[in-house]
Amino acid sequence: MSDSDEIEESAAPLVEHLAELRTRLIYSAIAFIVAMVIVFTVGGHVLDFLLVPIENTMRSLGNPNPVMQFTAPQEYFFTLIRISMVGGLMLSFPVIAFQMWRFVAPGLYRNEQQAFLPFLLASPLLFVAGAAFAQYVVVPLAMNFFLGFADLPSMVAAYITGEEATGASGKGIDIVFQGKVNESLDITLKMIVAFGLCFQLPVLLTLMGKAGLASAQGLRSTRKYAMVGILTVAALVTPPDVTTQVILFTVVYGLYEVSIFLVARVERQREARLRAEGLWFEDDDEDEDTTDPMEAEFDDDEDLGNEDLGDDEPEDDDPDDDPGMVNKD
Repeated sequence: MSDSDEIEESAAPLVEHLAELRTRLIYSAIAFIVAMVIVFTVGGHVLDFLLVPIENTMRSLGNPNPVMQFTAPQEYFFTLIRISMVGGLMLSFPVIAFQMWRFVAPGLYRNEQQAFLPFLLASPLLFVAGAAFAQYVVVPLAMNFFLGFADLPSMVAAYITGEEATGASGKGIDIVFQGKVNESLDITLKMIVAFGLCFQLPVLLTLMGKAGLASAQGLRSTRKYAMVGILTVAALVTPPDVTTQVILFTVVYGLYEVSIFLVARVERQREARLRAEGLWFEDDDEDEDTTDPMEAEFDDDEDLGNEDLGDDEPEDDDPDDDPGMVNKD
């Protein structure tokens, strides 16, 4: 076989893999576009749902008719585009994950497929759980903090002066919240995406544990570094209020502890499987047999070599020196 034939045969599987990857990417892109169009058609209702926390907060603060505004002609349209992109990605993720699975699965063993598939199913569920936690718990707390803080100066002034509120006595200027749609939605979407991604921590660390890239003991020993990292992420992805940051830190650190438990369980299952197959102690014995005898053999060779050199030197020196001295005498 010539060199050109070998090159063509080695290049053929790569071309086939690239063609398969292109097909899976096309299917994923089509699914995302279709889902994005579907979400865009109901974008107004989705926007109303996402603005429920700020609406309830405004009503609780005494505004009977909450109003949101946009100041540019294209602002509302691009707000719906943002909603449709995030919602389309969430809606089409099962199809995208299935296409990823179809591309990766042929290269995996059966036990690897059985180990990887549950995590592929758990990932979207955890993302939805994180998004729901953000929508129903974190965002209302953040809105209460920000809008309540805006009313705090007037409440303090009314308490000190004994008047009703700023502007009620004809003095001062009423400070009224006039929310913009895109800015208010930006906080909500950031919270949803941040908590959805943070809820993927058990999936990521457990997969790393199955691959041997992480261990329960290693995760336990890096708790203090994990706490610092989680606090940093909480400060970056949440608004600058302590309540939201503490909630995010508490939830993510709890997921970190859950990840340690899952990784330890994976390690116990691996140990039990190896023990059942009779490979657990055999591996340890093989490691000891392959290291210690070799080192002992090298040590013996070095000792023998040193002994040979030590024996040869006197034998070579004595015959050369003694006859010469006898002849001279």
